[in-house]
Amino acid sequence: MQLLARFFTRLAAFLTVMSLPATAYAQDPAGSDPINNAAQWMQGTLLGTLATTVAVMAVAAVGFMMLTGRVNWRFGATVIVGVFIIFGAASIVAGIQSAAA
Repeated sequence: MQLLARFFTRLAAFLTVMSLPATAYAQDPAGSDPINNAAQWMQGTLLGTLATTVAVMAVAAVGFMMLTGRVNWRFGATVIVGVFIIFGAASIVAGIQSAAA
């Protein structure tokens, strides 16, 4: 079970890191169009159907393990909150930017 817990934790961290580059740029320097295109492709891939499927399976697996007493509730809540943060990253950044302006 520890291996599964570490896998989902690392997956959540990886998806978070990979979803940030496209939203983190304030201004694009000259000649960065191929880099931006690659980052947007990566973000679309990691937040598309595959990531949604993996996230649903992660929440279902962690929820089942929480119900059977194999995982503590704190870790389960961390996984579920992490999934919400990963898929809501663009909305969170937009809200912060609008509040700062």
